[in-house]
Amino acid sequence: MGEIMMFFAADRSIIMADEVKEPIQSVQTFGRKKTATAVAYCKRGKGLIKVNGRPLELVEPRALSYKLQEPILLLGKDRFADIDIRIRVKGGGHTSQIYAIRQALSKSLVAYYQKYVDEQSKQEIKDILVQFDRSLLVADPRRNEPKKFGGPGARARFQKSYR
Repeated sequence: MGEIMMFFAADRSIIMADEVKEPIQSVQTFGRKKTATAVAYCKRGKGLIKVNGRPLELVEPRALSYKLQEPILLLGKDRFADIDIRIRVKGGGHTSQIYAIRQALSKSLVAYYQKYVDEQSKQEIKDILVQFDRSLLVADPRRNEPKKFGGPGARARFQKSYR
């Protein structure tokens, strides 16, 4: 009776050992511009880049699609070949969202390379991106200034009149 129980216990532990998989290699980063926030989820894959479920080429406005391609064109497609990046973006306007997406894309690649590849190639990528455009990795802190009373905007005052 004792032997049978031990067999089941041994069998159960073998099954459990089979179910334990290697952890998914992934990083999560964000990009911001004004009030737009893009969150990039980067994991090992086969070169997919999606924004809110649609491919990078189909993101509106089309006039700024080149801005989205910049990190890929700078670094080459081969660096993006073995990873999948899914980006969700909300807030802000069209242009701000585009800038937030490209920042999230760049930062996710750098973070992935730091965590799972090697420090040297990460530094190489970082240098290329910063040399081209610092806003690819560093957020722009400018925000719009709130309007005050006594004028039509944040700084301008109403015209002075004597009657």
